[in-house]
Amino acid sequence: MGNSAMIEGHFMTAKTISSPRVAVVLPCYNEEAAIGRTVADFRAALPDAVIYVYDNNSRDRTVEVAKAAGAIVRSERGQGKGHVVRRMFADVDADIYVMADGDATYDAAAAPRLISRLLDEQLDMVVGARESEVQAAYRRGHRLGNAMLTGILTQLFGRSFSDILSGYRVFSRRFVKSFPVLSQGFEIETEISVHSLELRMPVAEEVTAYGARPEGSESKLSTYRDGWRILKTILNLFRLEKPILFFGLIGLALLLLAIGFAVPLVLTYLDTGLVPRLPTALLSTGLVILATLSFMTGLILDTVVRGRREVRRLFYLAYPAPGTD
Repeated sequence: MGNSAMIEGHFMTAKTISSPRVAVVLPCYNEEAAIGRTVADFRAALPDAVIYVYDNNSRDRTVEVAKAAGAIVRSERGQGKGHVVRRMFADVDADIYVMADGDATYDAAAAPRLISRLLDEQLDMVVGARESEVQAAYRRGHRLGNAMLTGILTQLFGRSFSDILSGYRVFSRRFVKSFPVLSQGFEIETEISVHSLELRMPVAEEVTAYGARPEGSESKLSTYRDGWRILKTILNLFRLEKPILFFGLIGLALLLLAIGFAVPLVLTYLDTGLVPRLPTALLSTGLVILATLSFMTGLILDTVVRGRREVRRLFYLAYPAPGTD
């Protein structure tokens, strides 16, 4: 059975009045050499889908090539992938969203398989975990950085994905319309992953092929700059989503430092009845006060976070699961 027939057969068995509307959303920046092929590949894999190309201030012929390939082209002036994703999720109305980069590196032929799994298991997101046999497609430094960031995310949030930085994802409508995009750049994939983990959404991964860019297409990624931005995003999300643990660790560090300063003073006092180093005693007292304030800050913010998470969960539950009435 071909990809088109597989999707059509699945849609006919889904518990919906009409076939789910599929939108392919492609953020682009200077992808003249690759966007035409990307649109054509997704058109072949998903002939009934509506393909949107969101141009992000390209200085080449990305817009003209995308229009010639048959895509609906829109623009987002805020520079950065996070701005583009925010605009795409706000403007495009569909039941299923297929998001990929416009650089022709992701396997468009895998899209029907990812959609089928999302509908079969009523998931909210399926991540296309990248597998590449081409060294130039997925450089060693990016592999290492991805593994390190994935490990950090697992330690902070208890579970993760094997490829948190993949830009190839299929979403349900309720994921897209309940996701408050805050990121500005390439750290958007990390924010998407954390959002699904925090709300305990049903998600899955599918291994997909990952190829090299076409000749004439250049990567916009910077290993160290983007890695540092993603790391900062994880730490910031850790502060926002786990305030008790975040501020508790700060408070614990301050408390241990205060104890370290206080122990010699206590021993001297027990031995002589004097406190000869008054500034150290004041420093130790101040550190204990700061530690207490840090613990209390974590407790207060945890209450705020719980309320915010409940509101997000209610927005999420306002939409039906994929494949249902």
